[in-house]
Amino acid sequence: MKKTALIMGSDSDLPVVEKAVGVLKKLGMPYEAHVMSAHRTPERAADFAKNARDNGFGVVIAFAGKAAHLAGVLAAGTSLPVIGVPIKGSDLGGLDALLSTVQMPSGIPVATVAIDGGANAAWLAARILAADDDALYARLLEEKAKMAASVAEKDAKLDL
Repeated sequence: MKKTALIMGSDSDLPVVEKAVGVLKKLGMPYEAHVMSAHRTPERAADFAKNARDNGFGVVIAFAGKAAHLAGVLAAGTSLPVIGVPIKGSDLGGLDALLSTVQMPSGIPVATVAIDGGANAAWLAARILAADDDALYARLLEEKAKMAASVAEKDAKLDL
């Protein structure tokens, strides 16, 4: 199975990254996490993106706040799918990061999830990789069935 890269712009993004890690572990997906900055370590980020496929990655998740150029820098350097997770900041509540992540030029797409949406980024990464991995696809089907059963259980308990 291909690995998922979790790239955060700062270690302050770790609480959101940990939500993604929880999903990846639940699904038995291999991953690597790294801190690199589009602004402070641009050469490192570009080198990582350029070599991601050769290093066994199948999808990249980028976590960044404020200007949030990390996902775009990574997407510019690879043809692998890149998922951007805008991180909520103190200034604009993450709207700045959301707009920076989602507004990419044609040909350099970044799939973008909700502000602080680390868990959904991992679910999306799993769906991307499951297109070519029958075992992962089966695990996703099992998880969807568990979610549906949970909703049915809550419905059955409802007594208004």
